[in-house]
Amino acid sequence: MTRRTGRRPGNPDTREAILDAARATFAERGFDAAPIRAIAATAGVDPALVHHYFGTKDQLFRAAMNFPVDPAELLPGVLAGDQDRVGERLVRTFVGIWDSPAGSAGVALVRSVLNSEWTARLLREFVTTQVLRRVLDQLDVDPAEVPMRGSLVATQLIGLAMIRHVVRLEPVASADPEILVATIGPSVQRYLTGPLPI
Repeated sequence: MTRRTGRRPGNPDTREAILDAARATFAERGFDAAPIRAIAATAGVDPALVHHYFGTKDQLFRAAMNFPVDPAELLPGVLAGDQDRVGERLVRTFVGIWDSPAGSAGVALVRSVLNSEWTARLLREFVTTQVLRRVLDQLDVDPAEVPMRGSLVATQLIGLAMIRHVVRLEPVASADPEILVATIGPSVQRYLTGPLPI
């Protein structure tokens, strides 16, 4: 019997090796430029094993970020209905996640962003590719404006998470979610679809 050479087969450490490789590759290259093959090569496994453990690249990215919910499952509800109310629905969904037990992973991520450029790059990629791009691609806006619009929306959503769950500034920290939807939703809507002075 001959010993197999080449990449190692699956074992209990393989999943964590893939996650470590994914985090490094996503942080270095960004989501779009990080192929599964490169992640697999960094982890020392066959690309099929990455798919076996994690499914799609989106699912691998979500696992690497330790994000407890799948934006692809939530965003259709945000986008359904009148486009003039997407901002409100986005804020309502965002607050609902962050105020739930699942939000603790997001809070930990935001806290770590303050001390780690590597984590900041991962969060940037996640917010841009998994949330904002998916929303803006469905709206009637100039594609050239998508990066600016997405960044402006992020100022509101990440700022809200920081103030409500990290800094805990009152009265926002304990405000009823519908008050936040009513007050922040219109600003988010303006960033999504309103005229931009650029």
